[in-house]
Amino acid sequence: MFQKVFDFFIYTDTSYEPYSYYPTTAGNIALIVIILILLVAMLAISGTSKKMQAKQLAFSALAMTLAVVTSLYTVVEFPFGGSITLFRMFFICLIGFLYGTRAGIITGVAYGLLDFILGPYVIHPVQLLLDYPVAFGFLGLAGLFNKSKHGMIKGYLLGVFGRYLCHVVTGVIFFSEYAGEQNPFIYSVIYNASYIVPEAITTVLILLIPAVRSGLSEVKKMAYEN
Repeated sequence: MFQKVFDFFIYTDTSYEPYSYYPTTAGNIALIVIILILLVAMLAISGTSKKMQAKQLAFSALAMTLAVVTSLYTVVEFPFGGSITLFRMFFICLIGFLYGTRAGIITGVAYGLLDFILGPYVIHPVQLLLDYPVAFGFLGLAGLFNKSKHGMIKGYLLGVFGRYLCHVVTGVIFFSEYAGEQNPFIYSVIYNASYIVPEAITTVLILLIPAVRSGLSEVKKMAYEN
């Protein structure tokens, strides 16, 4: 019974080992429903007026859309997963900066599931969780600094570091064969840094521009205007 349910939602590619798993059409629909439930849950725990809830939902949906669009235009695509994108991590961190940690984490988890729908590569359920919803959920930790000076930069770096750790762990546990004769931990640390660090540095440099900082302040005011 369990296998039938599993096969209904997940397709198993057995053409090579380790086996890969991808969501079926039913699986994609189920994931979309989960994403919608997460966004509704975010509004339910926000404790704000209906007008503010609608605005928060709009901002979160826009951030996820921009993250998807920027992920499609990769600067560099790496052979074993990972890519340097046009600042997609920033847009998820932005929700944490605007609306706090809970909203940021939920938006990150929802985006992680969406990213799984758009470009799945899974060989184990734990790897799925760490590389998608958990990794991008960490970006929501940007909300921890949403009231401090240079909070966007601090929060962004924290969130990106959390995502980086998730990928390092999955690299060591599930993709160690790609390390060859190298130490799997060192290989994973270097490999994942090779695409996350350049994007993070570029994003921080842009966030340091006074005009960008002023623009973010205005965006934050817009996020809370009635």
